[in-house]
Amino acid sequence: MAKRHNVFVSYHHANDQGYRNEFERLFSDKHNIMVSKSVQIGDLDPNLKTETIRQKIRDEYLRDSTVTVVLIGKDTWKRKHVDWEISSSIRGTTLNPRNGLIGILLPSHPSYGKDTYNQYTIPPRLYDNLGNGFATIHNWSTNKAHVQSWIHEAFDRRKQIDPNNSRPMFGKNRGEDQKGWQ
Repeated sequence: MAKRHNVFVSYHHANDQGYRNEFERLFSDKHNIMVSKSVQIGDLDPNLKTETIRQKIRDEYLRDSTVTVVLIGKDTWKRKHVDWEISSSIRGTTLNPRNGLIGILLPSHPSYGKDTYNQYTIPPRLYDNLGNGFATIHNWSTNKAHVQSWIHEAFDRRKQIDPNNSRPMFGKNRGEDQKGWQ
């Protein structure tokens, strides 16, 4: 049996909570291939200062994880918290070694099931790491063997390939008028 990995799931809370719940139900509860280390709704006070939220995510949720899975719906690319979570998870520090990184296109994403996707409809920091091989992107699957291999491969890559974390972090959520990631 393959090793279970500690997985942080990043997603658009308002739009994709159902997919996150299903992902964790399938792969943490039913198939037991991962341990969820994700932020749950209500875990963080949205009125906290930006840096406090970033630090809490990094120190309280990402610290024990080894792989970050980004569930990509139609608006995930716009979300500042998704950008912060990716940035924090691929930045290695003394207390928090970097995570492997995977993107999973949800059925709600316009490119789901297609061979290609518009780079401006996935989180920019994730996109930056596809080109260098640090991250991979897949279509939503409920197949235990597929998801388990994606997670394990990301776990292995995290120490073999240096991630690209050079993009400035989002200061706020993006709008439709910001396609092109200005």
